[in-house]
Amino acid sequence: MLMLGSICLLLLVACAVGERQNYPNEEDGVIKDEGQMVVNDDNLVKQEREEGDTAEELEVGEDAAKDEVVTEGRVNLGFVHAFVASFSVIIVSELGDKTFFIAAIMAMRHMRLTVFGGAIAALALMTVLSALLGFATTVIPKVYTYYASTALFIIFGLRMLKEGWSMSPDEGQEELEEVQADLKRRDEEMEKEAKLTLTHDPESGIIRGGRVRNRFFGLLSPIFLQAFTLTFLAEWGDRSQIATIVLAAREDVSGVTIGGIIGHSICTAIAVIGGRMVAQRISARTVTLMGGVVFLLFGISAFFFNADS
Repeated sequence: MLMLGSICLLLLVACAVGERQNYPNEEDGVIKDEGQMVVNDDNLVKQEREEGDTAEELEVGEDAAKDEVVTEGRVNLGFVHAFVASFSVIIVSELGDKTFFIAAIMAMRHMRLTVFGGAIAALALMTVLSALLGFATTVIPKVYTYYASTALFIIFGLRMLKEGWSMSPDEGQEELEEVQADLKRRDEEMEKEAKLTLTHDPESGIIRGGRVRNRFFGLLSPIFLQAFTLTFLAEWGDRSQIATIVLAAREDVSGVTIGGIIGHSICTAIAVIGGRMVAQRISARTVTLMGGVVFLLFGISAFFFNADS
């Protein structure tokens, strides 16, 4: 009995020791599991942060893309508005103008392509210079130049309406006859100068032309230079030049320049091809009244746009 009791006591002690040894292992397992869960939670938080940053970057990129599209749209709209304004103003200002009749009359006497080249070269140069002069006013705060140019457009429009209303029906024909007489006088002066430059060689009996004149013209035709000079001088200080300066002060310069050159090209081509017929069929009074309306429309339209846009 004593031996049996001792064996039972030993078994109880062994069981107790075994349970103590197993318990720390279970705690270690729990601690390890909890540590793994903490690590997993940290990784999850980090991943969520990265996804959030990526989403923010995508949103910023989309906003930037939208801003870029809007900006491009505004730029394109500004160019189109400047182009249409410049083109329209030139068309209504140059049809039946003095430069129009110069090209028309010279084309009746000389080669049309040469006259067109000289006239459009002068008009293109004048357009570029006027646009640059208008662009130079951008050193002044835009809000001042914007509303000043708007006021000038309205004044020009009212003045053209007044001139057109009081203009006689034969005003265009009178302008044509005046330009024709001026060109005839210039041609006579050129013929006199040509005769003065002629020299007679007593040995050969040959009359030679002035060398200075031939060297001066060189590659350029005298007709080209005459068309260029007359057109440039007639355009200087003209209503279309002032309109180009005013437009360039408030609109897109490239749009104003391109629209003006294309408008001048069309008017000059019409003058060279059938200027006299157009002058007889289109009343200068009607063209002037239409020009006044166009100037007023573009002047009033400025109030519907932001001066800073």
